[in-house]
Amino acid sequence: MTIILFIIVLAILIFAHELGHFLMAKWGKIRVDEFGLGLPPRVFGVKYGETIYSLNWLPFGGFVKIFGEDPTEENTNGPDKDRSLVNRPKWIQAIVLVAGVSFNMVLAWMLISINLMIGMPVATDGVPKGMAIDNEMLAIVNVLKDSPAEKGGLKTGDQLVALSANSEKVTDLSAETVREFIKKFPNQKVKVEYLRKTNGFSSSTVATVTPKANSSSSDAMIGIAMQKIGLVSVSWWQAPYYGIIFTYHLIVNTFLSFKDFFGSIFTDGRGALTAVAGPIGIYALMSDATRLGLVYLLNFMAIISINLAILNLLPFPALDGGRLLFVVIEAVIRRPIKPSVANALNLVGFVLLILLMLVIAISDILKLI
Repeated sequence: MTIILFIIVLAILIFAHELGHFLMAKWGKIRVDEFGLGLPPRVFGVKYGETIYSLNWLPFGGFVKIFGEDPTEENTNGPDKDRSLVNRPKWIQAIVLVAGVSFNMVLAWMLISINLMIGMPVATDGVPKGMAIDNEMLAIVNVLKDSPAEKGGLKTGDQLVALSANSEKVTDLSAETVREFIKKFPNQKVKVEYLRKTNGFSSSTVATVTPKANSSSSDAMIGIAMQKIGLVSVSWWQAPYYGIIFTYHLIVNTFLSFKDFFGSIFTDGRGALTAVAGPIGIYALMSDATRLGLVYLLNFMAIISINLAILNLLPFPALDGGRLLFVVIEAVIRRPIKPSVANALNLVGFVLLILLMLVIAISDILKLI
């Protein structure tokens, strides 16, 4: 069931991206040869006007064939050259190229707005003023591999209720009180009471962990990161407004994460690689989100949609940002880049992206082993 849901989620995210390119190309009077659901080979196609609308066998998103996206002699100087992307005004080309990114951001805003109407779990320190917070609780946001917490069965999303050891118990939990309690019982069994959501339903469970001191600290730890979360909800007419606020912060934080990632490549390449996830890693993360319920799944989709948008904005050949960079360069030098040069750079960029995806996929597999 999870694999089917994963395919559906991936298809929605990519479809939204390609739909943006398609609609803006039509708006810009650019010829669109095909708009497809899924990836070839084709199951069937229907031609409406000049565009083929197709259904394809591989259920991974979709694609749009825009005339002149990759410059050739035909679309540059042929009989239909006026309707080629490369021959349209630079500002129209830019709108078409950023449309996919924009639609991914709009999709994220819509998903977050829906969640705000349902009731969305958020970090309490990031709630806009004026919004009420209900059901505050300390949640686990990360569990280190091979840590005492992982060995004890704790998972990301578990909500901590109480800690007890040697007849001592604490129930008023914060990240600080948990750390201080754990420090007091190195190499001793500590019982952790927590709530776990499965398919939207919560169940109370007790795990037994043995705090250990790690190599960088003498303090005993169990290997978790924690954060105070609460439930926020607003009326349907407030949801779009607050959805913009949450989406904006998500975009900013994602930009900062990308900046940190590229900065760490040059200082800690292996560590940077472990911080990213490919399709296999995303599938594993989505399984956790699905287990927690619909709201968490929609939040996960919004996060991935923003990441997909920003990734495509990078000024790298074969990505939308790379193509946009070519448009900016042509506008500055006032002449087109040679088609052979542009196509060669895009091909090299595409190959490098495929190689990077393979490396990340291998990293994802190693994380799961």
